[in-house]
Amino acid sequence: MTISRRDALKLGLKGGATLGACLTAPSIVLAQGRRPILPYGVMSGDMLHDRAMLWARAARPSRMLVEIADNPQFVGARQLTGPEVLPVTDLTAKLDVTGLAGMDTAHYRVRFAALDDHRAVSEPVVGQFRLPPSTRRNVRFVWSGDTAGQGWGIDESRGGMTTYAAMHRQRPDFFIHSGDTVYADGPLEESVTLANGETWRNLVTPEKRKVAETLQEFRGQFAYNLMDPNVRQFNAEVPMLAQWDDHETTNNWYPGEILDDGRYTEKNASLLSARARRAFLEYMPLRQMPDAPGRIHRRFAYGPGLEVFMLDMRTYRAANSRNRQGGGEATTFLGQDQLRWLLEGLRRSTATWKVIAADMPIGLVVRDGEHFEAIANDHGGKPWGREMEIADLLRAIRDEAIQNVVWLTADVHYTAAHHYSPERASFKEFAPFWEFVSGPLHAGTFGPGELDGTFGPEVVFQKAPPEGQSNLPPSEGYQFFGQVDLDGESETLTVTLMDSAGSALHTQVLEPQRA
Repeated sequence: MTISRRDALKLGLKGGATLGACLTAPSIVLAQGRRPILPYGVMSGDMLHDRAMLWARAARPSRMLVEIADNPQFVGARQLTGPEVLPVTDLTAKLDVTGLAGMDTAHYRVRFAALDDHRAVSEPVVGQFRLPPSTRRNVRFVWSGDTAGQGWGIDESRGGMTTYAAMHRQRPDFFIHSGDTVYADGPLEESVTLANGETWRNLVTPEKRKVAETLQEFRGQFAYNLMDPNVRQFNAEVPMLAQWDDHETTNNWYPGEILDDGRYTEKNASLLSARARRAFLEYMPLRQMPDAPGRIHRRFAYGPGLEVFMLDMRTYRAANSRNRQGGGEATTFLGQDQLRWLLEGLRRSTATWKVIAADMPIGLVVRDGEHFEAIANDHGGKPWGREMEIADLLRAIRDEAIQNVVWLTADVHYTAAHHYSPERASFKEFAPFWEFVSGPLHAGTFGPGELDGTFGPEVVFQKAPPEGQSNLPPSEGYQFFGQVDLDGESETLTVTLMDSAGSALHTQVLEPQRA
C-alpha cells in the first residue's frame, strides 16, 4: 500500500521529536526530501519477562533504528539496529528486543534511516510497554475483537475507532485482540445511510473497495486500521497479544474450502489464508519461532499470578458440517497437537490464574448456513463433533485438578458472562468454569446468541441490540470490551464487561481456588 506525502501529513506523522545529535542541521536540510516516514506508528507485543517484540513500518526502503530505556527521557538508552525494510515485507519491520529483565516499563523510540543516504533519518516515533513482573503486583488487561467489520470503517467526523480510546483510558498493562483483527472480506462504501437518516462516511482506500485476494490486498486491510489515530495511540502504549479468526481471510473459512462466492476470482480458501497469514504476521507484533514460523497459538506467563494461553481455532479445523460425528478427523477443531500443547502448558503452569484466550465461544451456537462454524451444534445432548475435543480437554482439567481456568473470547459481536457447570450439563465430567465474551471493537453489533446445553452454560449477564435489530453501527454504542484486574495481594480476579464509553456493565469477582 502506498502513502502519498499529502496523506502522510494528514495522518500527523511529524513525530514530534528531534533527530539525534549525530546529525547536523545542514545534513538534515540536505536529506529532508529523502527522509523516511512512519505512516502507521509503532507497536509492541508478545512480551516476556526480559524481552518483547517491537513493530513499525516505513514508507520507503530503509533500516530500522531503535532506542530503548527504562525512563521516558531515554537517559542511558540502548541503541539497537533493526532490520532493513523492503517491499518483500511491505516495508514492515519487527525486532525482538532482549535483555529487559528488571525493567517495569520500557520506553522506546523508532527511526528509519534511508538505505541510499545515511543522513536521511526519519523523525522518531515513541512508544512504551510494561513488562511482566517477577513478584506479585496488580495487573490489568483488556480484551476484545472484531475491528472494521460489516461495512463500518473509519468515520473521521465521528472520531474514528473510539473504543480503542476507551480502552486506552483504562491504562491496561496489555491487550488481547481475540481475532477478526481485520475484515478482509468486508469492502467499504464511502457512505452508508443510517436508520435515523444520518450518514456514516467511511474513509476508504483502494484495498478496502473489494474483498482481499492478493497479498497486497490483504496487507492493505491491516494498514487501513492503522490509519486511525485512536488505534495508533493505543498501540504505542499498550502491548498486544494478537490472535486471528476467520475474517482475516474470509467469513467462516476452513482449510480446503472452495468458495462459492461470486466476489472472488480466487476460490481456494487455503491459498487465500496463506496470503492472509503472511500479512497478519507482517503487521502484528507476534514472535515467530524458527521451528514453527507461521504458528499463531502460544503462551505468555505474566508474573506469578497469571498465564495467558492464546489459541488458534482456525488453522487446524476440519470442514464446517452438521457437527454431529461420533469421531474421526471430521471432529477436529483445535487439533491433537494443539490440544496436547495446551494441556501440557496448563499442567506445567505455576500461575494462579490460567486464562485461555479463545477466538470462538464454547457453548454459543454459531451457524454457517445449515452447518456450524464454532464448537456447539445445538443438539444439547452428549458431545458430538467438535464438542468431543472440548469434552476431552475439560475432563483432563478436572481429573488433573488444574484450578482457576478462565476462558475469554469475542467473535459474536455482543458481550456476555457465561457460567458452565456439570449440574446443568448433559456432559458432566468437568469442573465449573467461567467464559466471558466481549466485542465488537468497531464493527456491526448482533446477538444475543443461542446456547447449547452440552456443557451446561448459563447466561449470568448479556448485552446485545434490542430484539429485531442487527448490524448496528458503532455510533449506536453497542461496542464492547472486557477488563480483567488481578489483585496482587489477594489474587482475586475481577472481570468487568464494559461499553464503548468505558462504562462498566457487569462485574464478576472470582476468588482463586487453592490446592
